[in-house]
Amino acid sequence: MGEGISDYTKFSVDLRRHMWKAGVEMELRRLIWQIAVMGKYISAKIHESNRKLAGFKNIFDEEQLDLDKSADEILKNQLQYSGFVREYASEERDAVMQIGQGNEKYFITADPLDGSSLVETNLAIGTIIGIHKESIFAEGRNTLVASMYITYGPLITMVYSAGKGTHEFVLNREGEYVLSEENIQLRERGDIYSLGGLRREWTPEHLKYIEFLETEGYKLRYSGGFVPDINQVLIKRGGIFTYPALKKSPKGKLRLLFELQPMAFIIEQAGGKATDGKEEILSIKVDDLNQRSAIYIGSRFEVEKAREFLTGR
Repeated sequence: MGEGISDYTKFSVDLRRHMWKAGVEMELRRLIWQIAVMGKYISAKIHESNRKLAGFKNIFDEEQLDLDKSADEILKNQLQYSGFVREYASEERDAVMQIGQGNEKYFITADPLDGSSLVETNLAIGTIIGIHKESIFAEGRNTLVASMYITYGPLITMVYSAGKGTHEFVLNREGEYVLSEENIQLRERGDIYSLGGLRREWTPEHLKYIEFLETEGYKLRYSGGFVPDINQVLIKRGGIFTYPALKKSPKGKLRLLFELQPMAFIIEQAGGKATDGKEEILSIKVDDLNQRSAIYIGSRFEVEKAREFLTGR
């Protein structure tokens, strides 16, 4: 990977040039670039919080809440002046906000700081963005034109898709997103799995599926953060992340609009699949901002095998 970064840096293949060469339309590529730049500001807030919290564990909960809100405000305020966004919906807000003049082309959904509870343990966290061309209350397959996520870890990376493959960029020391991996493709079958939910709350069908993966020798890799766990499946070229329907939460935990739709778009563009165990995530109509769903996302084999166990066919 390091050799690839060096080669691409030499030819100055940055994010804007990459999108232009890929044929992404002008307004969309400008919007994606603007959001990527916002990731730098969010990262700075995270590092500022880490410095303030060193030795002051008792104030962490309040500071963590401020981090979520700060990330949300950064996104909202910057998008408000982008000239491309009509409405903004965030996991931090109770309602959709009109932030444009009413004739802009795009609608943004955001999980501004997914996994913020992991800041205390110094694990990677991230930002998830969906870019829609129409009302967000529809099937994602009909409205999403692009998705992206930014991972704040040892490296700051940005993965995006505008329907022309899935690509990873790394933020270099000069503050530029440089192409790292182009047209990422998952293998048909992987060898890692990430599992959400308490085992005692799993349904019998899901438990049998997990026992199948264990018997097949899959390796457990779970951080408790959606962004780093999906990123791991993608960069390792296969495997599965699942947060299933639970006995006490039959609709699952993760939010369809803010988390699942954008990641499903990215994974499908990388040759993978994303379902609720039966139906494709991008075919599920969104009726409510807080709508939740079970999720099986990753390589095609693992996702299809989950459907077999859950449906009996």
